Amino acid sequence: MNGKEKKAFTNDLQYIKGIGPKRAEALFNYGIRDIKDLLYYIPFRYFDRSRVLKIKDIYKNINSKIEITIVGKVVYKSIISSGANKRLIIKVSDGTGNIDCVWFGGINYFIKIFNTGDFLAVSGIPTIFNNTLQIVHPDYDKLSDEEDFDFLNTGSIIPHYRTSEELKKSGIDSKSFRRIFKNIFDSNKIFIEEFLNESIIKRNNLLSINEALRNVHFPKSNDMLEKALFRLKFDELFLLQLLVFQRKKKIKIEKKEIKYNIKSNLARKLVDSLNFNLTSAQKKAINEILNDMNSEKAMNRMLQGDVGSGKTIVALIAMLVAIENGYQTALMVPTEILCEQHYSNILNYLKDFNLNIRVLIGGQNKRLRNEVLEDIREGRANIVIGTHALIEENVVFKNLSLIIIDEQHRFGVMQRAMLREKGIKADVLVMTATPIPRTLSLTLYGDLDLSIINELPKGRKPIKTYLIKESNIDKLYRFIKEQVKKGSQAYIVYPLIEESEKLDLEAATKGYNYLREHIFPDLRIGLIHSKLFSYEKDDIMTRFKNKEIDILVATTVIEVGIDVPNANIMVIMNAERFGLSQLHQLRGRVGRGADQSYCFLVTKDYLVNKSERQAFNNDNDQQIAIKRLNTMISTNDGFKIAEVDLEIRGPGDFFGTRQTGIPNLEIANLFTDENILEIARKEAKEILTHDPDLSKFENQRIKRIFLEKYSTGLNLSQVG
Repeated sequence: MNGKEKKAFTNDLQYIKGIGPKRAEALFNYGIRDIKDLLYYIPFRYFDRSRVLKIKDIYKNINSKIEITIVGKVVYKSIISSGANKRLIIKVSDGTGNIDCVWFGGINYFIKIFNTGDFLAVSGIPTIFNNTLQIVHPDYDKLSDEEDFDFLNTGSIIPHYRTSEELKKSGIDSKSFRRIFKNIFDSNKIFIEEFLNESIIKRNNLLSINEALRNVHFPKSNDMLEKALFRLKFDELFLLQLLVFQRKKKIKIEKKEIKYNIKSNLARKLVDSLNFNLTSAQKKAINEILNDMNSEKAMNRMLQGDVGSGKTIVALIAMLVAIENGYQTALMVPTEILCEQHYSNILNYLKDFNLNIRVLIGGQNKRLRNEVLEDIREGRANIVIGTHALIEENVVFKNLSLIIIDEQHRFGVMQRAMLREKGIKADVLVMTATPIPRTLSLTLYGDLDLSIINELPKGRKPIKTYLIKESNIDKLYRFIKEQVKKGSQAYIVYPLIEESEKLDLEAATKGYNYLREHIFPDLRIGLIHSKLFSYEKDDIMTRFKNKEIDILVATTVIEVGIDVPNANIMVIMNAERFGLSQLHQLRGRVGRGADQSYCFLVTKDYLVNKSERQAFNNDNDQQIAIKRLNTMISTNDGFKIAEVDLEIRGPGDFFGTRQTGIPNLEIANLFTDENILEIARKEAKEILTHDPDLSKFENQRIKRIFLEKYSTGLNLSQVG
């Protein structure tokens, strides 16, 4: 469409005072598409007028560790260099004193956006460094004129809104949002229909929806702000719990055409052949799974167990039951290297069984692939282990009855649905080695039945985990040499494959060459990373497993599934750069044998030495890194680690919740709002108990809002 043909953008937003057509289009592109979207665009933080201090008064509060806000002008800015380190200092004055705003990251960005004379509201936890008052990496709001200054200093609680470059180009910043919302609420013409029943509102002492929206944008007090947020969080969690219960009901209604005899000679033969005893948690999980398989309803169960807890043998017993009843089984995994690992392990377990176990991955040659596809189509393949290749259109099963999905969070909900459609109303068992906090489990997987393996096999020793300063790494290298001479093997993991100026990390390839030439010239060192061909990875892992390699330098390609019992040393370089779940998964690669295992987290000296942290006390990234590292050395409990991980990252980023078929929460936080979740869950269960289809007159508004929000999630109910 050329310039003459282009039509003016129109929607209802443009008629709101302070918006107009240009801003309406920018808001539309940002995701705010109508008035309701706008009203539900919740501030991400607030300036509390009661905590705005004069700089001279900050010294009285310096030890309280409470976030404060000051208002002043930029009087100076400079980049200070200290060796290889740089920091940006923006000095702000309010007439009673000065305070330094300090940035260690994003220097080139921040130095451009702050200019001498700018008027700022700055928030953070103040500290003293070198006798100078400072806030490290503060939150800030640019106050461009007297009107905004007056607004900040006369209102009690001031909302602050996220924005974007496109919005700013259209003249919409946080201040613009405040003015737009002021116009909306001053007009008293825009209202949102109340959808909750009056009984729910009264029982839980909730604000009306319009009162909640008014107070979330212009809080009358902290108490009213809390009540407003409670109402909006309740709504979000209530609708989500309706979805969870409805999905579970839909799954339970569906009858399967398969009838198993769960007394399996093959399964008994496998258990009798093991050189270890199943744990009580494994036995409990097996019974739960077999009861599901024996039921008339399709199984939709999650098997949750920490790294090394023995989920594979549980899944294999279920597969043997299905096979003995004449059906095919499929195991879908996220990577080719994990696929080959499972194939090797299962082949070893079933070496004395006359079964056809096939692998289907993307990198196979055409002749082998055609053979595998024919075995699947004709029903000769008893167990098919594969990656995403399993869901391709030309993969046709004869009688697939049991689907197992490993590390299921790495698959999208549609991918899981596509695999299930290849079966005959197949039973589905999803497995994860990522322990899931209760709140997240209730929200994301409340429609799944849950089996938990919460104990490790007998004889396993807890992995000893240590923080190692970079300056002490030579001592670590000497320890590794000593252990390797005694017969041990080690992993050394780097965050990246190649050099990156942005992250300034050692690459695995560079680290490999340095270690081989300068540190361990007399040892056998291998290198594995994601850019290798699959046959190259297989060869390296086989050699490592066969003790032909002493030290394996790797990227996070080894995070999931690699099992080498003799490897008992894990070294993670630049450990502060890894997520907590990733660190825990990597640590789980050792500790598979009877010998004592060790995990060493190599990190910056100042993250280990408390005396060197002072300059970073209010740097959020540094504090989070310290919390992750301290959590790793304090516990091996995957569930405790998962709780901390959820607290740090929030529910929206916890191993890709976008893939679950349930949209991200916009307002509620599953870590901090567990009490609201419990109340919302109770109300959702109560209303569905008395009106399962939400067909009663008093529930029609709830049903309409529910279907508007979650009709897609309901359609995906059968795949978890």
